Amino acid sequence: MTALLNFQSLMLVILLLICTTTYTRGLVPSLIDKNKHGVLGFFWKTARVGERLSPYVSLCCIAMAIKMLIE
Repeated sequence: MTALLNFQSLMLVILLLICTTTYTRGLVPSLIDKNKHGVLGFFWKTARVGERLSPYVSLCCIAMAIKMLIE
């Protein structure tokens, strides 16, 4: 199955994308901030979600890790 058809894999890809863009924005802010519009603006939006909702994103990452360890 691809990640788009399996819900758990889709959630894992979304969480990894949020965490990666937030980390990249922390290291090199100009790389993410210059593309606020268009297709590359999606990465800016995911970085904003990671910054503003970081406690919830981290709880989701922990829950996903526990779920993957149990299965």
